[in-house]
Amino acid sequence: MSASRLRVLTLNIAHGRGLSPYQGWHSSNTIERNLQRIVRLLLKEQPDIVALQEVDADSHWNRRIHLLDYLAREAAYVHSHLGIHNRREGRLPLAYGNGFLAQFPIENPDTHAFGQAPIGEKGFLYCEIALPGGHLPVVNLHLDFRSRKRRIEQVERLIHYLEERHSEKGAETYFSPLICGDFNSRSTVQRDAVRHLVNYLKGHCAYKLLPNGGRTFPSILPTHGLDFIFVPPSYRVHQCTVLKSYVSDHRPVLVDLEICD
Repeated sequence: MSASRLRVLTLNIAHGRGLSPYQGWHSSNTIERNLQRIVRLLLKEQPDIVALQEVDADSHWNRRIHLLDYLAREAAYVHSHLGIHNRREGRLPLAYGNGFLAQFPIENPDTHAFGQAPIGEKGFLYCEIALPGGHLPVVNLHLDFRSRKRRIEQVERLIHYLEERHSEKGAETYFSPLICGDFNSRSTVQRDAVRHLVNYLKGHCAYKLLPNGGRTFPSILPTHGLDFIFVPPSYRVHQCTVLKSYVSDHRPVLVDLEICD
């Protein structure tokens, strides 16, 4: 992409298990074959910023393969960062969370878990992407799938965090963040996480919620839109696509943006 254009992709990679219901059933060779499918997707689409959810660093159930390092190396991403919000030590270790891949420097990463359980916790990863024209704040978010109340509470925690960031930096120097991830919530449900965040952002600036009506889950025959990218008004949207892909149980969302002057 040129200095004024940006391609962003969000995808829940489901611990590298592909379409299988459980990653622990697979050998390291099978996990790597699944990762290679993601690599081919990234090489084909060439996103500048990739937000990934359910990414493992050192987990027994996918043979302790560091998934983000593998993808960064194989898909030729210069910069990467993994924010771990689940960690369990012992004979069956777990370590996973949300990750970024980028062709630009990743600065000031900050990981927030929504709870303290060693498994099953959700959270968000904040960072600032150092673009040629300035720093773009990006949030990579994964919300609870079981409870609508819990999802709204989690969005409230994100809102509080962003308001604190805005207050610290000042309106003149802090750009509105791009927010993306797996919301485990449909955009049409009024009393759920996506609409709650939409209603909050409406009071600040004219965000675009993408995709508009696209379904991302389950990937084989999608019936729900659970994966979204909130685009701030400082970017013009050229195209948004839900990619027909079977690299996990979620379909990727890809957005082409241009920086507004």
